[in-house]
Amino acid sequence: MKTMQMTKRSTRPAAACAMALALALGGAARAADPAPSAQNSRMAACSADFKETGRDGKERQAFMKDCLTDKKKAQNNRMSSCSADFKATGKDGKERQAFMKECLSGAKPAA
Repeated sequence: MKTMQMTKRSTRPAAACAMALALALGGAARAADPAPSAQNSRMAACSADFKETGRDGKERQAFMKDCLTDKKKAQNNRMSSCSADFKATGKDGKERQAFMKECLSGAKPAA
């Protein structure tokens, strides 16, 4: 009988620790949600554009495909433009990341 009582007592702290760990990890995962990716942002923008058209849902797939392709091309063009602008500055490659981040955000990078 004593061994059963001891077993029950010894599992309670372990169960409590496991539950606390699960709650802590779950809360940390929710708190550390990353910002939406570029693809998610493009999809949200295209979806909003489709809703504004008032079209039928059957046309949504074709609309989304065209819209996402256009937005990706625009992003690639912007990347090319910012890269060319950086090369024109003659700055060191170490400064490229900061320059590109600023340029792609739409801000006017300092030359």
